Amino acid sequence: MREPVFKGIATALVTPFYADGTVDYESYGRLIDWQIEQGINGLVACGTTGEASTLTDDEHKEVIRFTVERAAGRVPVIAGTGSNDTAYAIELTRYACEVGADAVLVVTPYYNKATQEGLYRSFTAIADASTKPVILYNVPSRTGCKISAATAARLAEHPMITGIKEASGDISHIVELASLVAGKLDIYSGNDDQIVPIMAMGGVGCISVLSNVIPSETVAISDAFFAGDIKTAAALQCKYLPLINALFCEVNPIPAKAATAAMGYGVNVLRLPLTPMEADHEAVLLQRMRDAGVQV
Repeated sequence: MREPVFKGIATALVTPFYADGTVDYESYGRLIDWQIEQGINGLVACGTTGEASTLTDDEHKEVIRFTVERAAGRVPVIAGTGSNDTAYAIELTRYACEVGADAVLVVTPYYNKATQEGLYRSFTAIADASTKPVILYNVPSRTGCKISAATAARLAEHPMITGIKEASGDISHIVELASLVAGKLDIYSGNDDQIVPIMAMGGVGCISVLSNVIPSETVAISDAFFAGDIKTAAALQCKYLPLINALFCEVNPIPAKAATAAMGYGVNVLRLPLTPMEADHEAVLLQRMRDAGVQV
């Protein structure tokens, strides 16, 4: 049987910036090292949380390369290479494979959107160009475009398409998906408040925002589940729900950037159109972090 790219929790890393908005690789390197020391199961570079949509092409590629080099094989690195331009997604995917990423994460096209046939052809073209496993990324709330369960099942027949990050939030859809792709696609939760529910439907883990802040505690959720201690996994899911809610009270990655900046990884700077977190929301977030044992 094929092994998943990772099993458990992979952090969708923030990309720390300096005050002038340039990438702070010193802080980013420390964040990567700390994540691995805390027992994270994988790292995702240049995802939604990493502000990939406002990185230049050179920055996007360099963040991927840097992540692979810094991780140095200690955990799998998944590179975000999706785009609303399929040709550009292919270019990024080829680059990520060349520099040693262990897999690529490919979001549905946004703004131009697509029919289900368009999605099938786009993802197939990207997978044809990839030499590493491809994880589909279904997040219709951000892209306006949803991968149907039937389309995912078609794509699961491609030998390079091995997983899907499911961030629709629609449990009924996820149940349908699981019924069609069991044994063919590894399903990852894309929502921190659904780690346990999706694993209960056969999911193998989560690509997490929460784990930017509490990586070892987030890993404990999946560890308990896979050890058969569902009660503990569910209790931990509920325990960290207030922090999860605070991390999503404004559009991701605004709160995640505020959180990691408070922890000493870069400063609380984002690129427009994203703006720093509102003060009252940030106060709640910092308190929820303290409640979870984070020193800020």
